[in-house]
Amino acid sequence: MAAASDRPARRLLADLTPLRVNPAYRRMWFGLSLSGIGAQLTTVAVGLQVYDLTRSTFKVGLVGLFALVPLIAAGLYGGSVIDALDRRRVIITTASGILLCAVAFTVQAVAHVDHVWLLYGLVSVQNVFYPVNSSARATITPRLIGRELLPAANALNSVSMGVSFTLGPLLAGLLVAWVGFGGAYAVEAVLLVFALTTLVALPSLPPEGEVSRSGIRSVLEGFAYLGTRPNVRMTFLVDIAAMALAMPRVLFPALAATRLGGGATTVGILSAGVAVGTTLAGLFSGPLGHVRRQGVAVLMSVLAWGALIALFGVVVAASPGPDADGGMRWWIWPAAFVLACAGAADAVSGVFRNTILQTATPDAMRGRLQGVFFVVVAGGPRLGDLLLGAVADVSAETVAAIAGGLACVVVVLLLARFQPGFARYDAADPTP
Repeated sequence: MAAASDRPARRLLADLTPLRVNPAYRRMWFGLSLSGIGAQLTTVAVGLQVYDLTRSTFKVGLVGLFALVPLIAAGLYGGSVIDALDRRRVIITTASGILLCAVAFTVQAVAHVDHVWLLYGLVSVQNVFYPVNSSARATITPRLIGRELLPAANALNSVSMGVSFTLGPLLAGLLVAWVGFGGAYAVEAVLLVFALTTLVALPSLPPEGEVSRSGIRSVLEGFAYLGTRPNVRMTFLVDIAAMALAMPRVLFPALAATRLGGGATTVGILSAGVAVGTTLAGLFSGPLGHVRRQGVAVLMSVLAWGALIALFGVVVAASPGPDADGGMRWWIWPAAFVLACAGAADAVSGVFRNTILQTATPDAMRGRLQGVFFVVVAGGPRLGDLLLGAVADVSAETVAAIAGGLACVVVVLLLARFQPGFARYDAADPTP
């Protein structure tokens, strides 16, 4: 009886099979979690440092622009490199570059350089390595665990991402408040050292099938292939709508200062709110492996994201402002709850978008399309930083959140109308 009663819980909880059966994937997953925590810690710390130096939400948003340009270039070109070289070598080389950037962030903070353009420059350099590293990790997952376990592995990756987005911002808020920016960046560097050690043990992973030389021609071949795959292309478009129009993280420093109070700690809580939802969605992702209509699941999840971000703006607008002593308003808790629900919706979308891409793309082309995927996933929020930061500067942070969420809903509905085949996508008979 006890065993039978446990079955529904097992079906509900995340499938841990990929971690159990494949030591290489398990090591990579732990390394991804550590490096993810460090990356999110730095993202929040840089935003706080820029706001501390400039007191401008728009200049915080410019961090996204300085990240976006190298991210797009490196993400696209790096995809061709991944398809041409041993992927283990690519991962280790780029992880080392990210570590060196973390050391540079630490040095500038400890030395009190206090120059916003130096921060922009370091963000740009870091985003040359980061997209190639992330895309290379994603391309080897199908080869390590096989097609059948991809939904489970992508759900576990969403748990990793959720933990990163939860602990990273919380650590950033706490460390900046306790030991300053230098201490926060130093913690990231230590995490990246440990993450790098997990990658050394990966097996050699040369490309399979026909190998293309890296270069612009190879990148263009990837775009040509994507042009013939409407369902894969749709996964990119809906994510651009979600992240570019309705990612509110650039608003958090100003909302903490003007609406909710609490300073850096409030920024950490708001940033972690989305991540808590991502983590919970991953932990209770058991049913996702049985979903066949994955296109419908993506559309519904992204629509929910947009609606919840608009609701977040409404909740924060109801706060009368920080306490007289700068203390935190209780409105932060309903705001964080709404963000957690939005994070859960985004996690479900991410699981199925990644699964559709990995299932419908051959290994020889996977690096290039994964590069495009990363540009969309990571570049969209940075574009959102710029757009919502600009809207907030001419109106208000709460207006930017509400307008962005509603714009996301409208655009996704239009995309679904013009690409009706995406809603019919069937995991049992995938059509790229």
